[in-house]
Amino acid sequence: MAADLTGTYLTLDDGRPAVRFGRTYDHPVARVWQLVTDADELAHWFPSRADIELRPGGTVEFSGDPHMDDSTGRVLAVDEPRQLSFAWGGDELHFDLEPLDEKRTRFTLTNVLSAADTAARNGAGWEVCLTGLDARARGERPDGPQWKEFYQAYVDAGVPSGAPVPGMD
Repeated sequence: MAADLTGTYLTLDDGRPAVRFGRTYDHPVARVWQLVTDADELAHWFPSRADIELRPGGTVEFSGDPHMDDSTGRVLAVDEPRQLSFAWGGDELHFDLEPLDEKRTRFTLTNVLSAADTAARNGAGWEVCLTGLDARARGERPDGPQWKEFYQAYVDAGVPSGAPVPGMD
């Protein structure tokens, strides 16, 4: 059985490739903002520990990923509690939060890619991470398809692939 994909591969208006994911959470925007910006909350779902200095030009310290060296990124934009963007490696991550009412928030993650052939790899990775975020938002433990299932489903769907996969290549 193939994994259900929630990401969309797209080309942005400026020509850069990206993968985008959307969710709706039964939490106020302040709680979802905390899930996206607090290092201790991120530890439950983000691929690396991310300590974020929440100001444009601030640093993001990435650590603890067994497949990547520790690194530093840069905050590109902050509009608390609605928008956070930062550079990570050659990619950009954009988190957009839209309050739907006092208790619900629409969450959108756009991963602007440095190369199109990373789309299937990154899409699969975000599927796993967002499964963790979904579970954290519900107060549960993550459970669902694993990375390889998602990766194969993205490849089968024709999403660009072929980039090296840390820990597998």
